[in-house]
Parts: sequence; C-alpha cells; structure tokens
Amino acid sequence: MQLRTGASTMARGVKTAKTSSALLPFRVPPRSTTAPFDARILQSRAFLHSSRRNASAWGAAVSVAGNIVSNALTRATKGDMPSIDPLRVVAKEMKFLTGNIRKLLGSGHPSLDRAAKYYTQAEGKHVRPLIVLLMARATSLCPKEPQRQKSTINASAAIDSSISPLSVLSDFNPSAVVAAEAEAVSTDVDILPSQRRLAEITELIHTASLLHDDVIDHSVSRRGSPSANLEFGNKMAVLAGDFLLGRASVALARLRHVEVVELLATVIANLVEGEFMQLKNTARDEKNPRWSEETLTYYLQKTYLKTASLISKSCRAAALLGGADAATVDAAYAYGKNLGLAFQLVDDMLDYTRSEHELGKPAGADLELGLATAPLLFAWKTEPELGALVGRKFEQAGDVARARDLVMQSDGIGQTRALAEDYAQKAIDAISVFPDSEAKDGLIEMAVKTIKRRK
Repeated sequence: MQLRTGASTMARGVKTAKTSSALLPFRVPPRSTTAPFDARILQSRAFLHSSRRNASAWGAAVSVAGNIVSNALTRATKGDMPSIDPLRVVAKEMKFLTGNIRKLLGSGHPSLDRAAKYYTQAEGKHVRPLIVLLMARATSLCPKEPQRQKSTINASAAIDSSISPLSVLSDFNPSAVVAAEAEAVSTDVDILPSQRRLAEITELIHTASLLHDDVIDHSVSRRGSPSANLEFGNKMAVLAGDFLLGRASVALARLRHVEVVELLATVIANLVEGEFMQLKNTARDEKNPRWSEETLTYYLQKTYLKTASLISKSCRAAALLGGADAATVDAAYAYGKNLGLAFQLVDDMLDYTRSEHELGKPAGADLELGLATAPLLFAWKTEPELGALVGRKFEQAGDVARARDLVMQSDGIGQTRALAEDYAQKAIDAISVFPDSEAKDGLIEMAVKTIKRRK
C-alpha cells in the first residue's frame, strides 16, 4: 500500500515538490475545509506549548484551520464525541500482558534472563499493544473476507505449539508454561488468541528497539531507572535486544499467518533502516545544508520507519488475523500510520517544551545527540543560521543552546503541533467507516490523548 499524507500548503495551494522514488511520498497534509476536526484535538492546543505565528504560508494555513471549530464544537456539546478510557475497553487482556511477555522471554542463562526481562519490570505505557488490542476488538465487528477467515482459524489454533520438533529447535525456555491466568482470557470471542499474542510480539519488538537505541544514544536512564546499557554494559544490552527479536520472531512464526509474518518481519528491517537514516539529518548529509522541503520529507520517512511502521503494520496485522475484509485492513493500516506519525511529532515537540522530570528522560536530548527534529526543521525555514548548526550536528560549544533559542523564538513548535494534529485527525478519519463500538471510541481517544500527552 502506497503511503500518502496529503498535498501542499493550503493557504497558497502550491503543490509540493515530487520526491525521489526511493522515499515514500510524505508531504505535509492540508487542513480539510469540509470535514470538521475532532473538537478535542482542536481544544488540546491549550495543553501544549504555544508560540507566535509567523507570516509563512504554513502559518496562514494553520490560522485558517484554526477557524474551523464551530461544527466540531457543536458535535461536542451534543455529546456525539466519545469520551472513554481506552485501557478499560481491553483491561482484561492488558492485565496479563507483562506476565505473558515475561513467559516468552525466559532463558536458561540467568544473566541473559535478567537482562532480557529488565525493561519489563518498569511500569511502561504499553501504548502499542493497547492499540493492537483495541484494533482487534474494533475490527471484530467489521465485514469479513471468507478466505481470510479460514487462515484465521489456523492462526489462532496453536500459538504456543512449535512447528519444528523441540529437539531440533534446541530452545530452552523455563518460563514457557501456560499459566492458568493466561487461559482465563482465552474464551473472549472479540479478541482472538493470535491477536493477543500479536500485541505481545509488538511490545517485544518495541522493547528490543529501546535496548538497541539506548546503546546507540549512550542513554543513562529509561523510565526513571538506569538504562540497560548502564546496568549490564553495551554488549549485554545489544545481545538482550537481539534475544527479544529472536523470541518475537518465533512467536510470530507460530501464528502461522504468512502475511502477518511478512508485515512484522519488515518492521524489524524498517527499525534498522530508520536508525541509519537518523544518523544523518539530511539525505546527503551536507556540511552546510540549506532548508528545503526534501529535508522535511526525509524526516517524515525516517519517522515512519522508526515509529509509525510498527504501529501501522501491527494494526494491519490485527485486522488480518481477525479475518477482516480488504477495506477494513487498509483502514486499520492508515489509522496506525497516521497515529504513529502524530505520536513522534508530539514526542519531538515535548523534547523542547518539557522538563527532564516531566519526560522521565533528559530534556533536550535530541539536540545533544545531533538530531534535527520537526520543531527545528520548521524553524530552519525562517532561521537560516540553523543550517550550519545542523551540518555539524550541534557539536561546537554553544551550538545546542543557540539552536534551542532559535527554535523557541520561531514558530517551529507551533507548526509541529499543527502537523501532529493533522495526522491525528487523519487517523480518526481512517476508522470512521468502522461500526460504532467502545473499541472504536477507544481508538479515537488514543488519537486525542496523543495530542494532549505531556510525557
């Protein structure tokens, strides 16, 4: 499925430049003048940093879009908009998530066992498995495709049974005992066993990426505790991440669904490709680059690979495992893609606007790592001085502070917020065809919470 995120700047109606075929055609999406925005996304601006508007075309587009609130507010006052705790909708499944993941990660080697399970001890947000479970329940009410339903039966039949003989696998997992409490949720007809396992696999892949990212970024903390690379050393942290990916791959294969295996295996490759792209701030990695729309395209492509790929493809996989028809599968993917992009844009913005205490990680870490994220890229358009700083990755004394000052005095944060809102609304629009349900409301609320979040 080709990714499209909209057209050009709305205020002038000028089309964006075509991108290289080597990159997915990401473009800044326009604000719609026909479909009203979810009122809570518009209202969420009060929760985020506000900065001055500039006279750019994008700033004008944001101003125009800011006026499209009356219909949305009318909908809100009529009570048409759901307000629901997404976690409550799938609380039963989420209750056993961490325990089930730890069962998948057991190792006969005590040191590896401890390192592999290290990030499962802290109380994480578990956003990705939550989204997968909500999508599984929401799409259970959607039209089915008979051929997919046949493979669904096979995929849910024996997710814990091996395909090859155990003697051949030589994979000793002392934790691989199906506990009675895990069986307690297996009778739920809305969420299949294969879909619950998919949620666990999604969290395994995400956690593996955290282990590897912390080594690359020389992190010292994660979720308020010492990072795994600090606790165990770089080598052990990398190996623990590899072990998580290995166990995720085994669990994925046992779903016995070829397309789902392809999707999630591609995610792993995407994560690595995105990390390589992040080593450069522009496609050519010039020493003294100039701003262009290609720079933002490059950033969005990297963001898709590092963040949105896992969310979008796991949402698609959840619909596939449930036997949904093609339109539902495509809608699930579009929701995940747009939500993932919105999530990362907000994350990049919070790096400028929140303190280390609020974030649970060092504030301003992106600039310290030499990374030019969305707020800076938007600021760069009106602050050419940033080009030289980007080119040398903020390595000289005073570069980080100067770059931060330039971003804060520009409209970079405001434009990042506006773009995140656009993607969040596109995520909501993507699932508008789903039948009404608490799970659908939960998915909508996840998009709203993404825009409102402060850490």
